[in-house]
Amino acid sequence: MLRDLLPAEEQAIEAVVARYQAVAPAVTRFARSLANNPKLRVVLGPEAAVTDDEVVCDPRLFQAATNREAPVTAPEMALASAMHEVVHLLSTNLDEPIGDDDLLEFLAREGGPVAEILFFNLEDARQEVQGLVNYPGVRSVLTDLYESSISVAVSRAGALGHFALGCFLYCGGYIERERFERRVHSRAQQALADAFPICQEAAKEGDAREVAKHALKLFEIARAHGLLTSIREEGTQAQKRMVQKADAEAAADGADMVRLPSPVLRNTESYHDVQRATQARSGLSDKKGASELAGDASMDQLLRVSEAPTVYLPTGMGGKLIVTPAPSTFARFAADGLVAMEVAARKWGVAQRRVSGELYPLFAANQRRGLRSGYDQGDVSPHAALFIGAGLYQRMYERRASRTRRSYAVSLLVDASASMLQPRNPDRQPWGMAAALLGATTLARLCHELGVDFEVALFNRGFAARPNDTEWTYTRSSSQAGAGLRQSHGSAAGRLTTTVNHYLVKPFARRWREAEPVLAGMFWTAKEPAKAAISARRDPRTCPPVSLFERAANVDEFNVIYAAERMAKLGAQVRVLVVLADGMTRGSVSALGAAVTAVERSGTTVLGIGIGDDTATGAYHRFETVNRPEALTQAMIDGTRNALRRGLSLWGMDTWWLRPKTTSTTRGMISA
Repeated sequence: MLRDLLPAEEQAIEAVVARYQAVAPAVTRFARSLANNPKLRVVLGPEAAVTDDEVVCDPRLFQAATNREAPVTAPEMALASAMHEVVHLLSTNLDEPIGDDDLLEFLAREGGPVAEILFFNLEDARQEVQGLVNYPGVRSVLTDLYESSISVAVSRAGALGHFALGCFLYCGGYIERERFERRVHSRAQQALADAFPICQEAAKEGDAREVAKHALKLFEIARAHGLLTSIREEGTQAQKRMVQKADAEAAADGADMVRLPSPVLRNTESYHDVQRATQARSGLSDKKGASELAGDASMDQLLRVSEAPTVYLPTGMGGKLIVTPAPSTFARFAADGLVAMEVAARKWGVAQRRVSGELYPLFAANQRRGLRSGYDQGDVSPHAALFIGAGLYQRMYERRASRTRRSYAVSLLVDASASMLQPRNPDRQPWGMAAALLGATTLARLCHELGVDFEVALFNRGFAARPNDTEWTYTRSSSQAGAGLRQSHGSAAGRLTTTVNHYLVKPFARRWREAEPVLAGMFWTAKEPAKAAISARRDPRTCPPVSLFERAANVDEFNVIYAAERMAKLGAQVRVLVVLADGMTRGSVSALGAAVTAVERSGTTVLGIGIGDDTATGAYHRFETVNRPEALTQAMIDGTRNALRRGLSLWGMDTWWLRPKTTSTTRGMISA
């Protein structure tokens, strides 16, 4: 049933964490109420809390709950498993002494490792009974999660494992005694009958020390019924330890497949690991910023992926897309970038002054048609006649509630993989991304002159940079996150660190002049990649993260869909999306073609420009292939101008200025 409710992609760790984050506020309120601490925070992380005002939950616990084949929904599992973990983290204190020993030392001396296993089973169930007494809904979800695993646990465990499992279920009240005892080993049935009243008493205890005494009683019952391996008197201490260890493993086999694996109550070794981690990290800082993610780069990356939007393609496939502002530190190369832009513009013949041409008067006329006269509306001053008579009154206009310039929007997507920085024929200079960014600057000026909303975004696949990253912070976060995720999530680490990224260089809502320094700095990085790399090696702590341009396979279709959706939210009637790449998507050509078709049907004009590669012809209805930098910027400008001309004609403007192009076949397809 769970496999039907949750497909494979929904059981991935990032999807599990995303579901937890949806219920995190409710879990935090529950934890504050349980601990009577209004400052308590519940965060995710693989390590222990730093202060008493913090509870850190390991997300692997939620994934373990998700993998249970239980008839519960994903939000129910997220909420119940999170509250379960909070109860144990807040309620567990095994450091109180019993006589001259602490609790766990007392158990080890009196009953050995089997008694410890029985104690952890009882204490786990007791905390859940008492901590969740006012939350029967959560208890019912836990009951379903546990019952879903009982059959497998019973089939794999022996008599001692059945006994330990029964003690946990009886203490927690998770199953009827008669129904469970019919399923277990015959040698465990009578032992469980004797253990039942002891388990019920343990559930009512208010102290872990009393639970330890009940665990020793259960240990004696197991020995009396022959569930423990007998040891000859003449056996050596090493032999006795081996037998005790084997019995402990047999006892743990049953309950460990049913209980949720809370680290603080898994076993003695795990409890001490949590305690040592807490003491080691207590010297970090009690500030929220230092401990919010338990000081772990891998957890930071995991949370980032879980929070990323999921983009769905027309084919039904979905995927995560990391959307983030481009690193602002590229503005440190702005001065060099602006000079390099002027040089490149002269060399490649790209106009940088009044690039709107004949479109400007047409757009001005179109916008005036969307204005209304204040005089005609009767809302001008009563002294207007005097001004008119004196020749001093000039006709005033006010805009409609909906701005007519919002009828147009242009979005530019630029491939930001490392191949765009590679030398190209015939002059073996790295012009691909440089020409694209120069074209982006020229397009920005065109749209700025016409009052058209405009956006520039880069897309690639790799470790996603953050808005304030430098080369040092970027490479450090990448290596630490990768190492941590490989250790904690194995084969899933690659998917979590090498993500599909969408960098917003100039968003629609941001002024062009504010974004220009970042774009100029990126241009210099693209025009002089060797010099940028040298600068990064010399001063990585202040240099922008030039390493983000990784040699990795792009997945273009997700970026196309996302960019089109952003434009659609503006409410613009005429929308133009320009995509520049030097190769085809490594996702699916058919999926990219379906995405482009869907975007075109929604009313957006999509222009695909291939840089030194004609594979764009397989996915885009309007395409062009360029092999020279001057041809690239010209194709961008011409394609956008033609699309805007068509938009003007759709709104009733005169079409005398629409003339067919007489250039190459592929360029003609853009104007078609």
